[in-house]
Amino acid sequence: MPAEQILLAQELAADHWDVEALYDLTFAPGRTALSSYRLRDDVDPIPDLCLTARDRDGILAGAIRNWPVRVGHAKAVLLGPVAVHPTRQGEGIAALLMLRAIELARDAGWDRMMLVGDAPYYGRFGFERLSGVTMPPPTNPDRVLGIALRAGAWDGVQGDVTRAID
Repeated sequence: MPAEQILLAQELAADHWDVEALYDLTFAPGRTALSSYRLRDDVDPIPDLCLTARDRDGILAGAIRNWPVRVGHAKAVLLGPVAVHPTRQGEGIAALLMLRAIELARDAGWDRMMLVGDAPYYGRFGFERLSGVTMPPPTNPDRVLGIALRAGAWDGVQGDVTRAID
């Protein structure tokens, strides 16, 4: 089924366990041990930036969640995880989720977004390596990427990435 027949919607409370099962299926069993998960501990995701992708029968094909973080003293969105069911990979669903999350974050007034991932893949969405931005270890610094949602939003932003606790 082509990606244009996929319905994107805000993740609802009723979607939680379906999304968790998808993440368990698509990522390594120890996914919650990754350093990026320490930034999510006791922090709620940004509800408007958590999306599901379902086919016309309502079957979950993909999902994306986004979390608030701080880089030094600046606020940012930590994109991910994004996952697509193994039987639906290669259909462009991840790209739909990524582009919509970026658009929604920009529309909601966020200035910057970051993630940990492969530069060749995420570069097509405008993400670039962030210098001077340090994720909790053992994150490879070459995989720390960001996109400015407003011109110059990453200029001068450096430091440790920490949980956004207000």
